[in-house]
Amino acid sequence: MTFPVVGMVGGGQLARMTHEAGIPLGLRFKLLSDTPQDSAAQVVGDVVVGDYRDLETLRGFAQGCDVITFDHEHVPTEHLRALEADGIPVRPGPDALVHAQDKGVMRARLTEIGVPCPRHRIVTGPEDVVRFAEEGEGFPVVLKTVRGGYDGKGVWIVRSAEEAGELFLDGQSRAGVPILAEEKVDFVRELAANVVRSPHGQAVAYPVVESVQADGVCDMVIAPAPGLSEELSFQAQELALRVAKELGVVGHLAVELFETNVGGTPGLVVNELAMRPHNSGHWTQDGAVTSQFANHVRAVLDLPLGDPRPRAPWTVMANVLGGDYPDMYSAYLHCMARDPQLKIHMYGKDVKPGRKVGHVNTYGDDLADVRERARHAADYLRGTIVE
Repeated sequence: MTFPVVGMVGGGQLARMTHEAGIPLGLRFKLLSDTPQDSAAQVVGDVVVGDYRDLETLRGFAQGCDVITFDHEHVPTEHLRALEADGIPVRPGPDALVHAQDKGVMRARLTEIGVPCPRHRIVTGPEDVVRFAEEGEGFPVVLKTVRGGYDGKGVWIVRSAEEAGELFLDGQSRAGVPILAEEKVDFVRELAANVVRSPHGQAVAYPVVESVQADGVCDMVIAPAPGLSEELSFQAQELALRVAKELGVVGHLAVELFETNVGGTPGLVVNELAMRPHNSGHWTQDGAVTSQFANHVRAVLDLPLGDPRPRAPWTVMANVLGGDYPDMYSAYLHCMARDPQLKIHMYGKDVKPGRKVGHVNTYGDDLADVRERARHAADYLRGTIVE
C-alpha cells in the first residue's frame, strides 16, 4: 500500500507533534525546515532545509507531497496561490490562511460576516491613533502589526499620542508593515474555541478552554473552561464552526476569544485566529479521545475526523518556559516520581529564558488538584521551585 506524504512547512514544535500523531496512521512526512536543528527536523526522516519565503524552494519541496500544510502562517500568500496553480493541494488554502496572516484582512472579514470583534482601524500615524481613541473610550489603545506578530510580539498598548508616535516615522510604520488599532477590550478572561474542518465540510469542536496568559505568552490552559455556562460554551463553539465554514478553513482552527460582561450580560469577542494546531489545544494530546494534531492530519488528507470529546472531567496544560535551569532532564526524575500520571512533552529546543521548550499535561476529577500538579511540574522543570 502507498500511504500519502504530508508536506509540512515549518520545523517547530507544532510540526514535531503533528508528525508524531501521523505515525500510527502510517503516514509519511516531508519537512521544510529553517535549520537541521529545528524541533521537528530532529525527528522527521525526510527533511529539506530551505527558506519558505522562496517560491522555487517551495515548489521543489512540494514535489512528491500529496498535500501541503503548515506549522506557522508566514508563507507569503502569493506563493501559496502559485502552488495551487501548480495543482498542489494546500490546506488551509491561501484564501482562508490570509485571515490568519493579516489581522487587517481578518478583522474586515469577521466584521462583514457579523462576528463580534473589537472596534478597529488601520492607522498610519499618531494622529490617526488619537482620532481612533477619541472616537471611542479614549486611551489606552492596542496597536498590532497586521503581519508577523505572535506571543505578544508586534503588540503594544499605548496610553498617549507620544507613545503611539514611537511606532511611526515620517508617516510610516517602524515595523515595516501596516498597524492595526483596536479598542482595549475590558474582558473577564481569555477563552479559546478549537475546531477542525475537512475539505468536504465535516467538522468537530473541542470543549472551550480557558487560556491563562503571563507577559503576553500562554502560561496555562484549563479544559473545559471553569464556570463557563453551557449557553456561552455553545455560542463559542458555534462561532468557531461558523468562522471555519465562512472562511473555508481546512484543518485545525483556533479562535481566541475574550469573555466579556457588559452590563452584567456575558458575551464573546474574537481576539485572534490561528489556522494550525495551537497552544490552546495541546491539552488534547492526553485529554481528548483524538488530539488536535491527529485531527489536523485527518482533515488535510480528507479522512474522517476523530472524536474530540474529553477523556477526563478536567485536563490542564502548562507551558514549560526556559529559565535559569538548563538541565531540565535531571528534573524529570522528581516530576515523574511525584506524579506518575504526569505527561511531559519536550520540544528538543535549547533552553533559553522565556522560550517555550515544552509543556506538561495533567488530568483528573478534581480541578484544584489537577491544576496544582501541572503548575508544580512546569515550575520545577523551569527551576523556579526546588524540593
